[in-house]
Amino acid sequence: MYAITVIALLIVMAMALARAFLGPTLYDRILAVNNFGTKTVLLIAVMDFLAGRPDFLDIAIVYALINFISIIAVLRFFEYAGKQTMKEEN
Repeated sequence: MYAITVIALLIVMAMALARAFLGPTLYDRILAVNNFGTKTVLLIAVMDFLAGRPDFLDIAIVYALINFISIIAVLRFFEYAGKQTMKEEN
């Protein structure tokens, strides 16, 4: 049962990576990277149950926090970069 879940998560992660590389807009790509990070957390949690090691769940939580903070930082960067470009045009 867990092996099927791991395979399904790997397929969805591959689809998210494809969307990240082929996304038509920047926000589609950022959303795909965020989706990939979320699926990675799920994969780590499933691997935790497969290996029987509760240490991995702590790693998954830390990875989820890093993923969230990095996505917010990237969005803020592009928000301010867009405002800077608008100022230069005027």
